[in-house]
Amino acid sequence: MTEENITENKQVESIENKEEVLNIDVEEVSPDTPLNPIASDSTTPNINYLDKKILDMKTINLDELNKAQSENAIDKSIYDTAVLDIKQNRIVDGKVINITEKGVFIDIGFKSEGMIPKDEFEEMPDLDASIKVYIKSFEDSKGNFVLSKQKADFEMKWNEIREIFENDGLIKGKIIKRIKGGMVVELGIVQGFLPGSQIEIYSVTDFDQYINMECDFKIVKFNEIRKNIVLSRKELLNDEITEKRQEILTQMEVGMVLEGVVKNITEFGAFIDLGGIDGLLHITDITWGRINHPSDKISLGEKVEVKVIDFDVKEVKISLGMKQLQEEPWKNIENKYSVGSKVEGKVVNLMNYGLFLQLEEGIEGLIHISEMSWTKHIKHPSDLYQINEVIEATVISLDKEKKKIALGIKQLLENPWETIETKYPTDSTHKGIVKHFTQYGAFIELEEGIDGLLHISDISWTKIIKHPNDTLNLGDEIEVKILEVSSEERKLGVGLKQLEEDPLKKYNVGDKIQAKLIKILDKGLIFEVDSSIEGILSFNEIESEEKEKIKNEYSIDENYEMLISEVNSSIKKIIFSISEDDSKPE
Repeated sequence: MTEENITENKQVESIENKEEVLNIDVEEVSPDTPLNPIASDSTTPNINYLDKKILDMKTINLDELNKAQSENAIDKSIYDTAVLDIKQNRIVDGKVINITEKGVFIDIGFKSEGMIPKDEFEEMPDLDASIKVYIKSFEDSKGNFVLSKQKADFEMKWNEIREIFENDGLIKGKIIKRIKGGMVVELGIVQGFLPGSQIEIYSVTDFDQYINMECDFKIVKFNEIRKNIVLSRKELLNDEITEKRQEILTQMEVGMVLEGVVKNITEFGAFIDLGGIDGLLHITDITWGRINHPSDKISLGEKVEVKVIDFDVKEVKISLGMKQLQEEPWKNIENKYSVGSKVEGKVVNLMNYGLFLQLEEGIEGLIHISEMSWTKHIKHPSDLYQINEVIEATVISLDKEKKKIALGIKQLLENPWETIETKYPTDSTHKGIVKHFTQYGAFIELEEGIDGLLHISDISWTKIIKHPNDTLNLGDEIEVKILEVSSEERKLGVGLKQLEEDPLKKYNVGDKIQAKLIKILDKGLIFEVDSSIEGILSFNEIESEEKEKIKNEYSIDENYEMLISEVNSSIKKIIFSISEDDSKPE
């Protein structure tokens, strides 16, 4: 391996090692197609540029060399050097010897000349002018060298850019167009890629505004093999801002009031541009009140006044606040919202257990669901109120240290339970609406908010009711009797059967009555005393033979005179016993 190869390999290795520590991956941000097609040589084999330094050269024998020396009177050592420089894929000096319609003919000091197409020149050179050219091939079909002016210009510019990259320098360029993922920057004959994320220190949406902008760039990726260059404008801006930030931070003090512009809004807060340095305005420091998002109070581009809460010179961090510019609302809270006072506020949140009422920015009180009505059974605050609705309430309690205010709405209304005993005395009768069923009874609404419980056992004297809907319907208007009332316990019990006398009371033990047999069962005989009362002749203490004898003596739908042995109110029935005259039908 020649010394030249060793040097070039070290350059590649140095570049590759440098790329490992950079932040941007060329594979990810480079455009889909190469930005520098001039770098690719379609006339030569597909060999990497760094591997093509030593290729085949046209050789001459010693006699030809001696002859050339004698004819041209050129020093041998100089000629040897020229021969060594004339290699394929090499930049050499050439002289313009002719310009035709086909192109520009160049003499590079060898036995044949080369031709370069006119379209490779921005301006036509003068005859005898000396220019740099690139040897693409030793000869074409006519035996002429294949040369390139653009390729020579590209290689020289590429070497210049490589040196800037290795020395961590800056390069001036012009943004010429937009492509997928970013912009194309013209660096002379070489083009570089500027990712969209590297244009500004903040997110950019309008890329077109940067077209034709000329500025300095930092080379963050330099790919020798693919001939790709990735640039960054953001890093330069960050460096400038860091210096400016340090200068501003040295003059900053906690408590300073500054003016800034809302630069960016996030879920957790907003970034405020203070003129070269950004500060974070956290969502909890925007207002003393409740907000769901910073945009509820501030907007992009808005000028705001903020106070410096804290800052870190080393980390270049600034914490800002807006609410700190106003007095803490809980400071003299007891003077504004004393216990028992009437207040007005806006509903800002509804929970299962109650609602939060904003009395002013930063001051919220809780109205528990139990404090909304004296009489109504409220399942959820949304049954009565809506977000942003303005309502009145009373201050029930105040805890300044815990920053809690308990409010009530029902306290603004008369408590009907305080006069309930007077309005609905025991044994009085009232009309009501069947409002709600439970397994154990029904609630009868006597007036709005005042319900009386009609227990299932108080519906009928004689019928066994399994569920209140056996005899009642929702919405029915019925008359009930007040059985019990308590303002202290907030209880009101009503009865339906108590509106009439218990029909069982007119029957006494020992009486004989007429009853019609309606059922014959193994356990006994069932009689109908009247339309609402049944009587039972039980076989519990009678032998089996006697049971059959009795069954044979009685017939369905026949009336019999029966002896009452018991009046049972719990089962709502009359119990019969057998007497000497029992088997005589009427």
